[in-house]
Amino acid sequence: MSSPEGTRAEGAEVPPRGTAGAPARRLPGVPRQRDRTGPAGDGTSPGPADTGTGTRTLAFVESPAQLLNVLEWAHSADAAALTVVVLAPHDPMTRGQLRRMAELARDEGHTVRWEEARGGPTAPLRTIGGLTPLLRRARRVVIGDPFSRYVQLLLTLTAARDLVVVDDGTATMEFVSQLARGERLVRWHRHGSGRGPRDLVFAPFAATTRRRLTPPPEGGRRSVGLFSSMPVDDAPEGIRVTANEFAWTRRRFGPPRVMEAADIVGTSLVETGVVAPDRYLAAVGTLARTHGAARYFAHRRESTEKLRRLASETGLEVVRPDLPLELIARRGPVGRLIVSFPSTVVHTLPLALRGTEVRVAVCDIDPRWLTAHASPRAQGFLDGVTGTARDVQRLPFVQRMAAG
Repeated sequence: MSSPEGTRAEGAEVPPRGTAGAPARRLPGVPRQRDRTGPAGDGTSPGPADTGTGTRTLAFVESPAQLLNVLEWAHSADAAALTVVVLAPHDPMTRGQLRRMAELARDEGHTVRWEEARGGPTAPLRTIGGLTPLLRRARRVVIGDPFSRYVQLLLTLTAARDLVVVDDGTATMEFVSQLARGERLVRWHRHGSGRGPRDLVFAPFAATTRRRLTPPPEGGRRSVGLFSSMPVDDAPEGIRVTANEFAWTRRRFGPPRVMEAADIVGTSLVETGVVAPDRYLAAVGTLARTHGAARYFAHRRESTEKLRRLASETGLEVVRPDLPLELIARRGPVGRLIVSFPSTVVHTLPLALRGTEVRVAVCDIDPRWLTAHASPRAQGFLDGVTGTARDVQRLPFVQRMAAG
């Protein structure tokens, strides 16, 4: 059995190259993506353009969503070809999606430089040494994750006067709030003081990043931009805010074929220690029965063990997308109703699916679902993600489901 939206959980391989807009095979079971790497580390050999010589705009990404939003920014800004540096993570699902996004970036005329930035104890020094000449030449640097220690370190090596932050999902909301309040840059789901040994070592780089991303006084020689689909009403004065309308996605894909059965979007809140597994699985089962859902689109960080249990207990078909969900949904087929927990997609899918008959609904996280290890900020942040979402349906039965 095959379909275009990704791979079923178990036994799937990385899609063949050159098929970024074509259907991907889906095989039974939990995915097992092959880590096919060539000299460039991304399954391909670098061409002459991959040297980045003379680049003026340099982008750093660590996730498929960040690379998608760099492409959206380049389309919106009508930017000339830029050099995208992929700081490759370990997670095989993330790497697989990044390879597919890298193909799309090359199709758009951009240079992609794949760095095995975490490939052993000497990898950071090798990566930083190789990127230093590019950083010194760059006039504009685009970043997808200001919380990333890697990115914070690299920003200390550039004299670029134009910095642009593109969305890293809902984390952008927390970044903007912390920047406006002059606080340390700390991810919302982290529990504790954030003053461990590693935090202390990287504290100077985080402080430098916060200063670099704080708009200078009027007339200053630096500029800071934010390209976001998130609500950023509290952005510090002086930051150029540009709305991400997902215009490139709508031009490149779709419109999708719409099916009657609903789809459920998964989340990694269990994996990050925020939500209890049993509560989460019970909620997914209730959503599936209530809305007639047939498929569950797994988050790239969801564990294989949890997905096996979810498929067994709910009867849902678990799908591992091979591209960010915005592209998967736009390419189709997609359910007439997409149900999600608080996450980035409640902000992005209504934009990507604008002009279609697909509705997006959100199920709030009940406080009783949270684990004892969840950050004290977790509930407020998740409520804010839901409360600020536009063009989504709020599900009325969440309290009854949570009490069950």
